[in-house]
Amino acid sequence: MSDVPPATTAPADLEATSTPPGPAGPSVTGDDPALRAAYRLCRRRTKDEDPAEYALIQLVPAALRPALHALWAAANALDDLGDDHTAPAAERAARAGAWITALHRELPAGSSPDPIRHALVDTADRWRLDLSELRDAMAQVQDDTGGRHFTDWAEWRAWGRDNLLPWFGLVRTVFDRAGVPVALRLDTRETYEEFLDGVRLTDILTDLAADLAQGDLLLPAEALDLHPGSAADLARRHWSPAVAALVAHLTGLARQWVSHESLTRGMHPGPATVLHTMAALLRAQLDAIDAAGPALLRSPPRPTLRSRARILAPARARAALAWSLTPLTVPPPRHPGAHRPPAPARPAPAPGTFRLPPPHPSGARPPEIPPGDLPAHVAVIMDGNGRWAQQRGLPRHEGHRAGATAVREVVHGALDAGLRHLTLYTFSTENWHRDPEEVDAILDLLRRELAENPFRDLDVRLRWHGRAGRLPPDLVDVLHLRERTTRARTGLTLTMCIDYGGRDELTRAAAALAHRARQGRLEPGLIAEDDFARHLPLPDMPDVDLLWRTGGEQRVSNFLPWHAAYAELHFTPGLWPDTDRRDLWQALTEYTHRQRHHGATPAASPTDGPSAAHCSTAPAAGPGG
Repeated sequence: MSDVPPATTAPADLEATSTPPGPAGPSVTGDDPALRAAYRLCRRRTKDEDPAEYALIQLVPAALRPALHALWAAANALDDLGDDHTAPAAERAARAGAWITALHRELPAGSSPDPIRHALVDTADRWRLDLSELRDAMAQVQDDTGGRHFTDWAEWRAWGRDNLLPWFGLVRTVFDRAGVPVALRLDTRETYEEFLDGVRLTDILTDLAADLAQGDLLLPAEALDLHPGSAADLARRHWSPAVAALVAHLTGLARQWVSHESLTRGMHPGPATVLHTMAALLRAQLDAIDAAGPALLRSPPRPTLRSRARILAPARARAALAWSLTPLTVPPPRHPGAHRPPAPARPAPAPGTFRLPPPHPSGARPPEIPPGDLPAHVAVIMDGNGRWAQQRGLPRHEGHRAGATAVREVVHGALDAGLRHLTLYTFSTENWHRDPEEVDAILDLLRRELAENPFRDLDVRLRWHGRAGRLPPDLVDVLHLRERTTRARTGLTLTMCIDYGGRDELTRAAAALAHRARQGRLEPGLIAEDDFARHLPLPDMPDVDLLWRTGGEQRVSNFLPWHAAYAELHFTPGLWPDTDRRDLWQALTEYTHRQRHHGATPAASPTDGPSAAHCSTAPAAGPGG
């Protein structure tokens, strides 16, 4: 399915002959005939198959259009493979998988015999796009060939967002590379995702006839159940009062989701015009769906030419003015035969699979600890970066740089050992009191590490825990990006605590509880531990089993006070930059020697001596025990 619903081809005076916004310049696709033909094919397919999307791309400077055509054509080509119901589901899944595998194989070479992939590979190379961010979205196309059923809106949203957000994220990256970052304010991030929900819902309603003909109904049961009989009527392609009420309800929801004026507040007027116009075209499409009636179950509705012209004509004028005042940074095209860096020694992993972490240089292997004896959650206070640098006569930020290497090592060791949760105290709320130069260096290092994305090919789900208000918006943006593009991974969950403080976390939870009590949704006298835990910023974070601190200090420093209430404590003298995965393995081994009873009296075995209960390093009893 396309991301923007189809519409009638716009009149020539609006699409073909109007002056493009932005200054004219040399060809932005280079002199390679095959590459230029590939980009022309992407442009033609966009125009023929999705005129609305084509009209939106016409609102951006000409230098950016080939990249956007390539992204749209690639997403649509892959969707077409998954949606081709002339082939069995298994064959469609195999075709989509082959397309994805070929793309990963062709990326290092920078070219492809398939023209659409050729344009996409060139776009990724020139604009420095990380196509690994599309891994889960592409894999979803294969999964969708087996059919989809959604119990509720939460499942439906997760499916739609996992598919759309990565592609839209790459479009935003193109703008960013051109010098026009489409940064979202913190209070509009959910609005942005809801906007994409509206895009997806409008798309589904537009394609309802085609989907029903193939036996697909991509709506949540929660919505269908509100209108009894609608699911059965849709399956029979019968227009009934229940179906009419369902469609009216859904178009109303979609219209609400795409009509947030706050989304573009403070945004550069060029991208803001594109988003405003996209919202207006979506609303026109929803009007056409509402007006279609029974015809909606026979063919896709189309907005009128007049309604499209009324939207697009002023949008082109606004876009032309906005871009004429905006200098752009456009990477030059590659020339045929131009030198490329050598391809990586290891090819990208096949879709749906992940690489194993590289082995330790010494050949050391993790201890063989049964899964039931392994801690589920290890939290680490990475102490000693500054002292490590000072001992070597280096500025403190060099210690943080060395510490980033230690982070990679320890993550590799966690994967080796089969650890499920690893949480790192990366930047505390108190760290803002350090020298501004050191703070800037830490934040810049975080940007670079997240941009490099060293765990992209590993089964690592990245999460961020902390406040956003004081962090730079671009850093927050890439943190959310990494969260979105890895949230379907099931291996190690790596939580980075950035601008995090334990007391701040507890205060926020208390404020959330007080708010619910004030609304009358919670009885203060009945608040229990479970209620408090559900109102923590990350309510699904498991309790910490092992809290490890390097650097020789023996305190917990306001780190995860709720989750670490019964954690085993492990303090080591080495400074964090000198740490590698073997230190983690030693901590895991030490953990297996602890007796954990959370304040209860441990059961004595027949072989225990009279003082066996006192051999544990854990306290014999908790408060009041």
